[in-house]
Amino acid sequence: MTAHLPDAQRIRTLLHPGTPFTRVEVVESTGSTNADLSERAHAGEGEGVALVAMEQTAGRGRLDRQWVSPRGSSISLSMLLKPRPEFQHWGWLSLLAGMAVSSALAELAPDPARISLKWPNDVLIGGRKVCGILSERIEQPDGARAVVGLGINVTLAEDELPVPTATSLMLEGMDTDQSRVVAGVLNHFARHYAAWQLTSTLRDEYAARCASIGAQLRVVVDGEHTVEGTGRGVDEFGRLQVATATGVQTFAVGDVIHARLG
Repeated sequence: MTAHLPDAQRIRTLLHPGTPFTRVEVVESTGSTNADLSERAHAGEGEGVALVAMEQTAGRGRLDRQWVSPRGSSISLSMLLKPRPEFQHWGWLSLLAGMAVSSALAELAPDPARISLKWPNDVLIGGRKVCGILSERIEQPDGARAVVGLGINVTLAEDELPVPTATSLMLEGMDTDQSRVVAGVLNHFARHYAAWQLTSTLRDEYAARCASIGAQLRVVVDGEHTVEGTGRGVDEFGRLQVATATGVQTFAVGDVIHARLG
């Protein structure tokens, strides 16, 4: 196995004690790690699975955008969870994943200050997207589950990037050891997830990392309505607060098509 590719056993050895991820699995190829865990959740599987794919051929991002990762070039990771807070707070799951990725990458980056978050589901390095996130809810008789999926560009070269505004760990001079990156994400997610389940919010910590806070934003809602203003913060449900000419407006993840910086 090439050194930078993920290895389930090595990931397990790097996890901190007490992590909820008791089942770490790595597969060669799949259509979508989120779809795989969604199917398993529908079949009754409980919290604690972390599924990594070396290749993803039919992945989806927000708004059903295609998310395909050539073998070995990106991390495709999904987590199966059973959150305790009420569903109205589940908008935080994507934000927690972003915080986890940014924390993990900060440990590997030559300049951690270049890593930031863009509400609701992007992790940036120097303003360029390195990670996208998608969370889904699965209804079950014994309680709803959540699948939180993310994709991190690892060894993509400039000519392989999906868009010019993207980047990869390799291009940023960072460690491309995928086992180490995955373990770091899972460890930090476990920490943030535990804190969130106690408080249902991590507003201050998220705002401190989010490039959308304090920035001029153009928020596109329902594909046609645009709101301009300054990112003010997130509320207790993880919704974006924007100070506009007519007052503060609040936007949920499901309502927003884009929340562009600048």
